[in-house]
Amino acid sequence: MSNTPIHVVGGGLAGSEAAWQIAQAGIPVVLHEMRPVRGTEAHKTDGLAELVCSNSFRSDDATANAVGVIHAEMRLAGSLIMAMADKHQVPAGGALAVDREGFSAAVTRTLAEHPLVTIERGEVEGLPPEEWGTSIVATGPLTAPSLAESIRAATGEDALAFFDAIAPIVHFDSIDMDKAWFQSRYDKVGPGGTGKDYINCPLDKETYERFVAALVEGDRAAFKEWEGTPYFDGCLPIEVMAERGPETLRHGPMKPMGLTNAHDPETKAYAVVQLRQDNALGTLYNMVGFQTKLKYGAQAEIFRMIPGLENAEFARLGGLHRNTYLNSPVLLDPTLRLKARPHVRFAGQITGCEGYVESAAVGLMTGRFTAAERRGDTLSAPPQTTAMGALLAHITGGHLAHQEEGGKRSFQPMNVNFGLFAPLDPGAIQKPEGQKRFRGKEKSIAKKAALSRRALADFATWLAGAETRQAAE
Repeated sequence: MSNTPIHVVGGGLAGSEAAWQIAQAGIPVVLHEMRPVRGTEAHKTDGLAELVCSNSFRSDDATANAVGVIHAEMRLAGSLIMAMADKHQVPAGGALAVDREGFSAAVTRTLAEHPLVTIERGEVEGLPPEEWGTSIVATGPLTAPSLAESIRAATGEDALAFFDAIAPIVHFDSIDMDKAWFQSRYDKVGPGGTGKDYINCPLDKETYERFVAALVEGDRAAFKEWEGTPYFDGCLPIEVMAERGPETLRHGPMKPMGLTNAHDPETKAYAVVQLRQDNALGTLYNMVGFQTKLKYGAQAEIFRMIPGLENAEFARLGGLHRNTYLNSPVLLDPTLRLKARPHVRFAGQITGCEGYVESAAVGLMTGRFTAAERRGDTLSAPPQTTAMGALLAHITGGHLAHQEEGGKRSFQPMNVNFGLFAPLDPGAIQKPEGQKRFRGKEKSIAKKAALSRRALADFATWLAGAETRQAAE
């Protein structure tokens, strides 16, 4: 095996984890971090894996929460980020929260002391050159302009997005289909369509007016000082559209034209909210045109006013913020290599994942893929029954690549959630003994528990196979 180091650009959570996985595989690595030579608008220190926002890694429940499951998978895979988070944990109920300064210092010290890791400070102004050989770019949502321009030059104008206009995503099985129905506007059969490609939720005049009033009065999140205000007409927040007049929404994203209520064909809806399938599994649907800056609590309350969504469970709530990320389903292969330059892989938030642990998990997988490749092995992705496999499948192709109106691409970043997992086999969820049917939320709880058990078992099997091959080599 060559002693030529693998270069990792970016010392955040993903880059630090990727470097650790490579070094632990016995391969030298150079970790490039531009701070403190060049700072960013959000970072305050020169520490690796600095947490720039919350200090929470969210739920640590591996029995019924997708985030807790990915925590557990990362621990099984020897994650540096999870080891240091556990070591520097602070009280946070059922969540895993950390002392941010102690956590960053520990990650920095551990990597600096590893005999196979070299940390180089300074900006890498373009994509890693071919003479570096195998490299990883893990520069996150605050990628420097010079590197962003280099990525665009290599891949095309539609390679990167710089602002994230996020619409809420709903778990399909939480939508009340006794009120909603499937239909495309005017029953149009588009490319790959059937004429029944949207879920439609009807509002009468009174419900619509209450809904619009709630949007206008809803509590909103502010832009961070360095984000600016990236509103443009193709992606206005739903509440900003509502402020332009009470009829704006029903002549825009909530227009009822071309739709007939399958449950009540004689009654014309005053307005309609449409949801469109968001992943190939058909488990997630996004609310069309509903990008928003409302705070999360306000979103959940207001959107559950919509008939059919009274009990909606959200895989992701909406937002609008600065975030540099790739059009990954088009640009990356299943092991996160850049198709245009296969010696370069990407990791972390720039690939289209959201959240600290998701970013680190993608870094972990990228590091393992790269190390296996250096050894002359081919490491397949974890199965989509696992949290890491499900997240990777979303990034590299699980998202449906439809086009929004106006030709804008639709791929958006995602947190890990059970809606990304492969469906359970029939009969996997058993009713409680002695009951004919599930009561209340029993079915949802049982489903999450079954998905969690399957994920951890399948990930352990995948990991054991990968490590057996490495030992044999």
